[in-house]
Amino acid sequence: MTIPRFWRENPARYNFIGSRCPNCNRTFFPARSICPVCHRKSLGKMVPLKLKGEGAVHSFTEVHEGHEDFEMQKPYIIALIDLDEGVRVTGQLIDCEPDQVSIGMRVRATLRKLGEDGAAGVIHYGYKFRPMS
Repeated sequence: MTIPRFWRENPARYNFIGSRCPNCNRTFFPARSICPVCHRKSLGKMVPLKLKGEGAVHSFTEVHEGHEDFEMQKPYIIALIDLDEGVRVTGQLIDCEPDQVSIGMRVRATLRKLGEDGAAGVIHYGYKFRPMS
């Protein structure tokens, strides 16, 4: 199997795929096979759930000295995002200046290039967040 095919055939890599426990009705991201709250394999299985990727900034920080892969992006914002479905994720905020970010600001996930790997330059994609207009 080629590397690009591997990435395309795993839907969780390009989508916000979480899971919901049918027993206690809690939502998780990333998806879980056993509920970490009620510890049951549920009455059935954990239900896959595509998250909208919309939420609000819970907390954030401005990074001035980060990983070398982000050298050209400094300073950049990393935030904790409370998604509307009830899960909290970490992500980079893009398309806004640091002084425009505030607690409670509504944001939406977007698919962006995260980096390249190896001599072949395999591109890795993932989610980042941008302000909702």
